[in-house]
Amino acid sequence: MTETPFNLDQHIARGVERIVADTLKATLRDPKESAFMLKFAAASRRATRRRLALAEQGEHIPSFLIASITSQCNLHCAGCYSRCNAATVDEAPVRQLSGDEWGDIFRQAEELGVSFILLAGGEPMLRWDVIEKAGAMPGMLFPIFTNGTFLGEKYLSLFDRCRNLIPVLSIEGGQDVTDARRGEGVYDKLIAGMDALQARGLLFGASVTVTTENLRAVTSPEFLRTLTDRGCKLVIYVEFVPVTDEARHLAPGDAERAQLAAAMAKLRRDNEEVILLAFPGDERADGGCMAAGRGFFHINSHGGAEPCPFSPYSDVNVREAGLRQAMHSRLFRALREGDFLDDAHVGGCVLFEKREQVEAMLAAPRSE
Repeated sequence: MTETPFNLDQHIARGVERIVADTLKATLRDPKESAFMLKFAAASRRATRRRLALAEQGEHIPSFLIASITSQCNLHCAGCYSRCNAATVDEAPVRQLSGDEWGDIFRQAEELGVSFILLAGGEPMLRWDVIEKAGAMPGMLFPIFTNGTFLGEKYLSLFDRCRNLIPVLSIEGGQDVTDARRGEGVYDKLIAGMDALQARGLLFGASVTVTTENLRAVTSPEFLRTLTDRGCKLVIYVEFVPVTDEARHLAPGDAERAQLAAAMAKLRRDNEEVILLAFPGDERADGGCMAAGRGFFHINSHGGAEPCPFSPYSDVNVREAGLRQAMHSRLFRALREGDFLDDAHVGGCVLFEKREQVEAMLAAPRSE
């Protein structure tokens, strides 16, 4: 019997539809949230059809993007890869994309069939103007990866009006480990924020950086219950990426990844009311790294199109080139056509692990 060849476009389309269906199931007890998700499910199916139609013409469109809408952040988290790469700073740079420019990028993405745009930073909730633009586009979902320290009444009201904006709060485990990495008092602000979101009946998630030190604690039923009891419907586990040699011991190895995969399988069986994702673990199970436009790419705060947030290299800017042209950058094509994205690696990101090779690829002369 001949094995059916792997089709990346169809695989990603099915994955997006599965996430939408799981999100709808997780919100069935909330009529307002469920009504929005039903409308979004229809919009997502239309987006999938647009992507598949373009794929039939030989043009692959990723299902989601990551947009770092600001380089500014108010926290100094220990081991932050973005600060170590000088991609995050204390004060907002002058040349960041404006709110109108981001709004135009969002519109271009919707026209191409992109279903999700993950808003990151820096601290994205410092950019009210951009998040307000995102809220005006109900046909797309915008998970907002935030440290949770700006979750006040103004944002709660916006999230209530614009159900396509989904805050995803970063937490490291319990109070001691969270405050040790993010700063004293941050854990209490996160818990207060979750309680406020739950009181308003708003959909929200949590993002957990997984290290060798907190793996057992953050995959325990007790920790997950701390989140779900407060109304959390989405938990994303992200493997720690070591940016210094001193931090390499914190990066999960093969044994820890196996432990994480087993824990995730059990948590999913026992907690059907919450969506549980793991990166890059779920990517490995689904055919390799999805960066460089295979499944997503990253736009930095200045408009540079990069393979992913952990691989801050760019040869095209969406400010000048537009989104569609950026998707076909020379660097992205080279990464997709080589074996970089399927290779084994240490830590959470193959492109970060092989950054010297990516830099050489970026510096290579253009062929005529």
